[in-house]
Amino acid sequence: MTKRHVSLPVEADAGVGEFVDYVDERLSSDEDTCEVVQDVLIDLFGDREAYERWQNGGDVSPTERVRLQGYDPCNATLESEYYAEKDEDRFQRSKHLQWLWRQFDATPMADNVEFALRFRQMLADHLFAECGDNCRFFKGISFTYGHNISVGDNVVIHDDVHLDDRGQLTIGDRVSISDGVHVYSHDHDIVDQTEVRNYHTVVGDDARVTYDAMVSAGCRVGENAVVGARAVVQVDVPDHHIAVGMPAKSVRVKPGWDEVAAPLDAGGENRKEERRIHYDLPDDLDVFDEFQRDLTPPK
Repeated sequence: MTKRHVSLPVEADAGVGEFVDYVDERLSSDEDTCEVVQDVLIDLFGDREAYERWQNGGDVSPTERVRLQGYDPCNATLESEYYAEKDEDRFQRSKHLQWLWRQFDATPMADNVEFALRFRQMLADHLFAECGDNCRFFKGISFTYGHNISVGDNVVIHDDVHLDDRGQLTIGDRVSISDGVHVYSHDHDIVDQTEVRNYHTVVGDDARVTYDAMVSAGCRVGENAVVGARAVVQVDVPDHHIAVGMPAKSVRVKPGWDEVAAPLDAGGENRKEERRIHYDLPDDLDVFDEFQRDLTPPK
C-alpha cells in the first residue's frame, strides 16, 4: 500500500466531529436549508460581528453588504439555475447545499484534508441522490445539480473534477476518479446547440478514470476498467479493459482478467441512445436563447 493512516490531534478531532455533527443535525431537521447554509457560512468566514451590525441597521460599505448578502444562497445564482428542464422542487434544496459545498471550498479549512473530507462526506449524504460510506471527496469538485448523482461505497474523487448530472450519473463502489476529470451526462445538437439531450452515464464498480480524462454523456466505463490520462471516452469501455487515447480505444485487458473480459477486437459499443433521458418542458416556459443564431443553411 502507498498510504498510511493519518489522524488529527485528539482535541482538534473532537472539534471537527462536533462541527460536522452540528451542521448535519441542522440539515436533517425541519429548519429552512437556506437559513442553515447562511448561518454556517457567516461563522466559517468569521463575519458574525459584521453581519449582526448590518442586521441591526449599522453602517456597512457596499462591499461589505454584497459580501454579507452572498452568504445567503437565495441571493446567489448558479449556471444550472438557467437550465429549463431541471426539477424545480429538487433544485431549490440542492442549490443551497451546493452553495455551502462551494463556499466551504473557498475557506482555509478546505485545505485541512481530514476535516474537509469528513465535511464533504456529510454534505454528499444530503446533496446526492445516494452516497455510500467511506467516500473521499477532495477540493474543487463541481456538479450541475448534485441530486442526480449516485455514488457507491469507498469512492475517491480527487481535485477539480466536474460531475455533470444534468442527466443522471451513477458511480459504483470503489471507483477512483483522478484530478481534472470531467464526466458528462448531457450533450448538444451539432446544429442547434440550444437543443440539449440528457443521458445516464455510468462508471462501474472498481473502475479508475485517470488524470484529465473525459467521459462523454451516455457512456459506460465498465467494471474494473481503466481510462488513461487525457483519454476521451466516446463509446462504452468494456469490463476489465484499459482504454487510452482521443477517442479512447481499448488497448489491453487487465492482467489476469482475460478469461472473463470481452476480447479487444470486440471493441466498445455506442449505446448512449439506450441511456437517453427524455424530458418535457413547461408549456409556459419563457424561452431564453443566448445565441440568437440563424440556423438556416445557405442555399
